[in-house]
Amino acid sequence: MRAIALAAAASLAVTGSTAIAKRDRGEVPAATTTTGKAVSCIPLRSIRESRVRNDRVIDFRTTGTKWYRNTLPNDCPSLGFEERFSYKTSLSQLCSTDIITVLYSGGPGLTRGASCGLGQFEPVTIAKAVKR
Repeated sequence: MRAIALAAAASLAVTGSTAIAKRDRGEVPAATTTTGKAVSCIPLRSIRESRVRNDRVIDFRTTGTKWYRNTLPNDCPSLGFEERFSYKTSLSQLCSTDIITVLYSGGPGLTRGASCGLGQFEPVTIAKAVKR
């Protein structure tokens, strides 16, 4: 489902997009190593996957095996528990000035929760996650 949501988001990049992220269950977040200077934006069309690590950290995989870690300036309530979010942008990139919104599942669909600002996108290498 994540791939479909991200593909749909990429196709709507020019007029506005929404993407849903959900971390793989049963994995312990792996260690990371910074591989370069942080950037303010990453192109929407290059985002292939996102993994919510906790209420403040989201990892984005872009084309190939390149990962960017986004550490939000503040905790985003329930992001780590729900592990899914949406965003809207009229640009063709996701930037540190953009806002994400936590999505809650329940009832007939998804409900919007807290909205939180993104931080800089730091290129990282992520060690292989271990199963719990």
